[in-house]
Amino acid sequence: MIRFHGYFRSSSAYRCRIAFNLKGIGYDFTSVHLRRGGGEQKTPEYRALNPQALVPTLEEGEFTLTQSLAIIEWLDETQPGPKLLPADANLRAEVRAFAQVIACDVHPLQNLRVLDYLKGTFGADQAACDAWCGRWITDGLAACEALLAKRPATTYCFGEMPTLADICLIPQVFSASRFGVSLEAMPRVRAVAAACEALPAFAAAAPKNQPDWEA
Repeated sequence: MIRFHGYFRSSSAYRCRIAFNLKGIGYDFTSVHLRRGGGEQKTPEYRALNPQALVPTLEEGEFTLTQSLAIIEWLDETQPGPKLLPADANLRAEVRAFAQVIACDVHPLQNLRVLDYLKGTFGADQAACDAWCGRWITDGLAACEALLAKRPATTYCFGEMPTLADICLIPQVFSASRFGVSLEAMPRVRAVAAACEALPAFAAAAPKNQPDWEA
């Protein structure tokens, strides 16, 4: 059985939950509260699993894996269910590139440890941190909109089935809502988000539907 360590609000964990659901894979969940007691991810026990002190972490027997995109690709390559990456090499590369706009260039800048550093070292208040997040989320999702606009309109980012691209997009759209980022100028992003959110696999992965959810 797979054990999955995550946190309801973590975008990285959210991606993995969507992937588990799309592929119909069950797992044992362990909540790693990123705030309680200074952050459960910083404990020696958790650092032994994940030296970065981040979520998510996946365990299967003696095998341990960190980083959401690596976890999702491992799931896709080792577990049954719908494929999350296209068979065509060029399209597969495009899907990965789209996903990495979010996972590599947008999400890290809104990570909790970055915001805590802004507050602790530079004296940023919550409004400043929200503005910081809004700036990078807006830029990133605008780039995603432009990438989608180059392609014929499809139900999901890269076709008629959800892929890694959609898995990364939806948690970022959730973050956009949290930080008050308008998607008015992003019709393709909004259309894909609506289609994804109508699917049970995405809906069940939403933060509010997690056992460790806190309002």
